[in-house]
Formats: sequence, C-alpha cells, structure tokens
Amino acid sequence: MSDPQDLLPVTASSILSPAVEAALPLVYVPNRASNDVSVIDPTTLQVIDRFKVGINPQHVVPSWDLRTLWVNNNAEGRTDGSVTPIDPRTGKPGTAIAVDDPYNMYFTPDGRSAIVVAEALRRLDFRDPQTMRLQYSIAVPDCPGINHGDFSMDGRYAIFTCEFAGRLVKIDLADRVVVGSLKLSRGRMPQDARFSPDGKVLFVSDMRADGVFVIDGERFIEIGFIATGVGAHGLQPSRDGRKLYVSNRGSHRILGPPKGPGSVSVIDVVSRVVEATWWIPGGGSPDMGAVSVDGKQLWLSGRFDDEVYVIDTATGAVRTVRVGKEPHGLAVWPQPGRYSLGHTGHMR
Repeated sequence: MSDPQDLLPVTASSILSPAVEAALPLVYVPNRASNDVSVIDPTTLQVIDRFKVGINPQHVVPSWDLRTLWVNNNAEGRTDGSVTPIDPRTGKPGTAIAVDDPYNMYFTPDGRSAIVVAEALRRLDFRDPQTMRLQYSIAVPDCPGINHGDFSMDGRYAIFTCEFAGRLVKIDLADRVVVGSLKLSRGRMPQDARFSPDGKVLFVSDMRADGVFVIDGERFIEIGFIATGVGAHGLQPSRDGRKLYVSNRGSHRILGPPKGPGSVSVIDVVSRVVEATWWIPGGGSPDMGAVSVDGKQLWLSGRFDDEVYVIDTATGAVRTVRVGKEPHGLAVWPQPGRYSLGHTGHMR
C-alpha cells in the first residue's frame, strides 16, 4: 500500500493557475435528455442560466490549457455529434464544432491532442485540442462501451474501461497501439477509472459488481476489490488526495429507475477501506461530478432524478438543486491544477 507521506495535500491557493484567475466560479451541468446545460451559482445554489447545445450532452470537460470548457454532445445513435465550447470567463457557449460520437474527452499529458472517446465507434480519436481537426485514431474493436480512463504518472500509457465487456484496455500513447486487455474477475460493467495520487494503483468502479477494483497499472493485473454500494459509478478524489468518493447510482440499469438507494462511499486511499457511507435522503442517483476548490463540497449529478447533489464533505449532509432532464458529467469550475487531462476535471 502507499505510504501516507506519499499522498501530498493539494491546496487551491498554491496551485491555482493564472489561466483560470478570470474564470467565473460556476457549476456547469449537461442535461443529456433535454439537450442543454444548466449553470449553477455555487454560492446561492440557484440555476442562473440555461442554454441549448447539441444532441445528448454527456460531459463538460476542461481543456488541457484550462481556457475552454467543452460540452460533449455525442448524439447517441445519430451521426451529428458535436462539441460546444464554453468561455469560462463569461459562462457563455460558442459555436459548436462537428465531431464524430464525442461521448467523453481527455487530453494527452503533453497537451498536443484532445482524445475524443468515440464510444459507439469503438475508437479513440486524437484531435487538435483547439480546432478539433482529426490527427489520428486508435481502434479498440474488443472494447465495446469504451468510455472512461486515466493516465500513468509518467504519461506513457492510459487505461480505459470497456463498459459492455467487463474489461479494461491499456493504450501505449507513444506507439499509438493497444498493448493489453484485462478481463476483470467479477467485472460486468466497469465505469470510471482514477489512479491513486501516487500513481501506484488504478481504481475502477463497476456498476454491476457494486464496488471498485484495484489494478496494478504497470503489471496490468487485478490486485483487489472494494465493495461499496449498488451501481458504483463515478470516482472523485478529495482535495487532499487521501479519500476517494464513489458515487453509487442505486441501480444496475442504464436508464433508471429514479429514487434508487443512491449513496456515496468514502474510501481511505491508503487502507482501501470504506470509512463512511453518505445516503441521498429519499433516494437518488448520484453519477459524475467534482469537488469544490476548497474541497468542502462534493458536487454530483442525479442522473435519473433531474437534480444535482451538493454534499458537505465533512458531514455528508446533502442539498439538492433542480436542473434539466437526465444530468450527467457536470464540471465545477475553476479547479486548481497546472493542466487538465479531461473528463469532468482530471487535474494535474
């Protein structure tokens, strides 16, 4: 296991980049079924804006240079996918760019490419991070439902989940090839993936295994499993990196039902033990999100309940904000860090 001293605290005051100093403090919520984005003032917990984007917005993704937020509109089952830029200095959207099947988006650690996760096409499309012009693609034919991933600390490789195959794939970023495939022992629907702060292990949530797998990224083997709750889905580290928040959607179903026994499990990263469970009052469906700059709040979309949960990370107390239909990968902005690796804010 990691030594506690390896998990260095991350403080917003010490690493807040000049690139985000002019950004408005807002929360952006993509509503997949209503094709719009709700904008929340985190101080008042009020929706202060709502604007239309493309078809089926899935995630709001900070760019590598922290100057743009990209709304990924993957247009499920259609051919008119797009990405909509948001200027975080104004909170307003720009002109959408046509992009094939952008379910999710990441950035190579060197910032040279945006990685569009074309889930339905079983492909990773590497694109110019500004213009979205296609540079090259990596096919992943044996990875149906490729959607979430993370990068090794040295940037040599990335590991992505295959939602509909119960497996992971490992991508060599230098040689641009798939170098491994790992079938999880009890894996049925792997979702989010996050490396520990020291980079020694990868945590992978599984919505039907109801817990989190622990993976040795270098050897690409499974070394453990942590039971959390029904529908384990999103993974979000605490601001100091010592805890991992696991959002349990309360259902094994992709499309519901509402008001399931949704919860958040708090894992101690060093001991890999669940030390607390925060239940959504009355039931709910916590999905993807991020922590506030000061680490005092965990923001999660309520996927099947058309709401957002604001959770006090000291007490587990929950407040809700009503948003559009079927909210998904929300972004809390700004975030501390030198650059973004994508998703809802994988910051380094």
